[in-house]
Amino acid sequence: MKKRIIFLFLIMILASGCSSSSQQRPTMHKQENVTDNLESNKNIEVIADNLNIPWAIEKYKNMFYVTERAGYIVKIKEGEIERQHVKLKKELATAAEAGLLGFVLAPDFSDSKLAYAYYTYVDGNKQFNRIVTLRQEENVWNEEHLLIDEIVSGTFHHGGRLKIGPDGKLYATVGDALQPSVAQDLSVLEGKILRINLDGTIPSDNPFPNSFVYSYGHRNPQGLTWSLDGTLFTSEHGNSANDEINKIDAGQNYGWPIIEGIETRQKMRSPLFTSGSSNTWAPSGIDYYDNKLYVAALRGAAVLEFDLKTNSQREMIAGLGRIRDVFVDEQYLYFVSNNTDGRGNPLNNDDKLYRIPL
Repeated sequence: MKKRIIFLFLIMILASGCSSSSQQRPTMHKQENVTDNLESNKNIEVIADNLNIPWAIEKYKNMFYVTERAGYIVKIKEGEIERQHVKLKKELATAAEAGLLGFVLAPDFSDSKLAYAYYTYVDGNKQFNRIVTLRQEENVWNEEHLLIDEIVSGTFHHGGRLKIGPDGKLYATVGDALQPSVAQDLSVLEGKILRINLDGTIPSDNPFPNSFVYSYGHRNPQGLTWSLDGTLFTSEHGNSANDEINKIDAGQNYGWPIIEGIETRQKMRSPLFTSGSSNTWAPSGIDYYDNKLYVAALRGAAVLEFDLKTNSQREMIAGLGRIRDVFVDEQYLYFVSNNTDGRGNPLNNDDKLYRIPL
């Protein structure tokens, strides 16, 4: 009997040792168990459905405005949808990931009916991105003023997010247009985060003289948000993996294509969070609430939560397919699915605007 007890005790010790030695240790950040941390879907409300490749969410009073890549802005009020046409001065591109992308309402929208938009267009056999103002006239949005033009556009990597920062400046994310080396070239706008006066001029306090460039070394950033103290955070698509959540400081180099993921190099910034070399999120829209970042994940098919205090991350929402954008308003998180872009599950042939309490 004693021998049997000793034998069982030895087995337990060996099993414990094997378990600890084979446990995967996170390189940079804690990753909580996904299955133990998903929110209950019973708390999710559908605010609107029948959306077609939605990209950006904006809210004004009790109304939402959601851009659709095909060239529409959907007005959503009390569950009712009005698809409003956008009249652009250039032919809207229909290439993968292209079209009407970023959208943000002007601070004085109630009086001016003005907004800012980022879209991809075709000019002969070339394709570009441009940033313009739109003015709402009844149920139509008309392109009015050009702010920045001829941002080179490739087959993919358009960037495209627009946000107005706490400093009152317009910020834009621009991808590398499938030309990685341009991300390190300060003479061009591709692979950068831009900072722009609302009238389209260059802010005098930008980090590089006579340049819209605010930070560089980016591959395909698609999310912008600020914490309450004014810190800027972005989300960025990595190269197959190594997706990133970055803290952005003016004038800094974020490494692409020289470093990625957890790699480091002098005078280059590494991310706060990375998906790692064997995982991908394809992060898009991002927002901030109570020391946490909420990120829409396309290939990750989830809303991800990054806790800035505990340096941990988890999937908050999953099971609804590709997620393109998130928007925090008071104590609610709104998000749009992106299953109709040709890359989603064909069974999910309808995109929706959702809401869940934080």
